[in-house]
Amino acid sequence: MGLATAITTITMNTDTRLLSLLRLVSPALPVGGFAYSQGFEYAIDSGQISNAEGVEAWLSGVIRHGLAHLDIPLLCRLHRHVDGDDGRYEYWNARVLASRETLELRQEESQMGKALWRLLKSMNEVLPALASPTWLGAFALAARRWGVNESDCCQGFLWTWTENQLAVAAKTVPIGQTDAQRIAARLMAVMVAAAEHGRTLGDDDISGGLPGLVMASMAHETQYSRLFRS
Repeated sequence: MGLATAITTITMNTDTRLLSLLRLVSPALPVGGFAYSQGFEYAIDSGQISNAEGVEAWLSGVIRHGLAHLDIPLLCRLHRHVDGDDGRYEYWNARVLASRETLELRQEESQMGKALWRLLKSMNEVLPALASPTWLGAFALAARRWGVNESDCCQGFLWTWTENQLAVAAKTVPIGQTDAQRIAARLMAVMVAAAEHGRTLGDDDISGGLPGLVMASMAHETQYSRLFRS
């Protein structure tokens, strides 16, 4: 089979699943994720975090105690119900927005979600009638339509979140690229465990509450000088 023939016969299946995941988590995805720190910038500016060890402890804590219990189980439900007609996708999308506790976090969720929604629409994806797509909702939809399974979707989401937070740390702590890579390597096992834990939670077990992050986000809204929108 020639290359041209092979290209035309490839569909969005396991042959392209890895590439689709890489595409979804790429920093080049035009959703503006680089503009947000989720209160991390304030924690650094206020002196709560001042070195690579502090960065790793903060990120590990957010993944273990926040994302694993809230974002990952919500992402799973959105991924499962993308193409359903029973209103569950819409319900869980609204649940995501309701879980964001500060103005900054709500704006980030909405603005990134709408950016990815516009991209998907421009690529002729058939989208649900959703007035306020969230980042989690759009991420799950893109993953499902591009052939990325639930487990890979969860790990990919955690990776892109971690990568973005490390970019914040590199600019503001600052830490070097070598430190960032060491932290990312050590957090891989944390991400895998968080993804698997989040996938096992029942509807009544979904919860989230990180007071330190929430207070940092609230303080960041009025921070005198800042690089990031949240």
